[in-house]
Amino acid sequence: MWRSGIKWMFLIIGTMVGAGYASGRELWQFFGHESGLAIVLFTIFFIISVYITMKISYYHQTTDYLSVLEILLGKKIARFYDVIIFFYLLSTTVIMVAGSGATFEAFQLSKWLGIMVIIGFLLLVFLRGIQGILTLNAVILPLLIVGLLTVLVYFTIDQQLVFLLDLNHQKNWSAAFLFTALNILSILAVIGAVGNQVKSTGEIWIASIGSGLILGLTSFLYNNSLIQIAEVIILYEIPLFAILKNYPTITYLLMSILLWFAIFTTAISSVLGIVTRLCKRFPYPLWKIAAVVLLFLIPLTNIGFSTLIAWLYPLYGALNLYLLCAIFLYPFIKDKQIMGDD
Repeated sequence: MWRSGIKWMFLIIGTMVGAGYASGRELWQFFGHESGLAIVLFTIFFIISVYITMKISYYHQTTDYLSVLEILLGKKIARFYDVIIFFYLLSTTVIMVAGSGATFEAFQLSKWLGIMVIIGFLLLVFLRGIQGILTLNAVILPLLIVGLLTVLVYFTIDQQLVFLLDLNHQKNWSAAFLFTALNILSILAVIGAVGNQVKSTGEIWIASIGSGLILGLTSFLYNNSLIQIAEVIILYEIPLFAILKNYPTITYLLMSILLWFAIFTTAISSVLGIVTRLCKRFPYPLWKIAAVVLLFLIPLTNIGFSTLIAWLYPLYGALNLYLLCAIFLYPFIKDKQIMGDD
């Protein structure tokens, strides 16, 4: 149970900790000053929504996200959100691929090299199917989270940063709703694809609480660090590099590699949601569908990494508030047993 629960926990974290999150750009877009309470609320909301979504997927043994949407929203509204999720996953994939290009540019390399490298590795992973994806996440994510937390804790101590959590000045608390709504979309897409592989409720508890607490702690430390270098963030497409600018080259290099893997794992999760949805209409191997999707999306990476996040993420967050409310209300309106342990 513990082993499987941790496997799902890393899949969830890997889905969320992509180019936008690990780079700091997504956190800065939604949080920033006076957001300590917002991050606490996000942690609570995230745990609850992941638990409910996983439990639905487990009970109904789902293999794609449309099944979960229909259970939550009914077939008519599910069709609308099916389109939103599909385009969200497409745009997230574009953002991740563009993020790979931006990471390579930080080392004075061609962004097209970064784009081709990530597409090549994505196709290799999908040749192994879903089990290969889970195995990869179990290896990469612990390194990524430990590396990111180590840098943030070291930066906090080295710069003697104070923790800004004045409860009398928390005007941005409502950002918790938009941030959770945005991220639950991709989480739902991935959880829906593996619902038939979850074996017990214990796995769901471990996955939901573990992922929520890790992401909540990381978000608070990250946002607190970004607040205190706010005046220079505008100069960086990837805010993480503003934190690393005065550190040794080896630290910069290692964190850039970890950032790229964060981009890679989220790209995997996004493409997984897309191909599991498409394979019901197009009965081809996952890697072939993934290849066609990725080739179609390459031209869109020209829009730019930070521009894509600034425009698309708030829009999707607002559109998904209804879905988030439906998840929260599901145990009380449609299935009162969903929060139980049976």
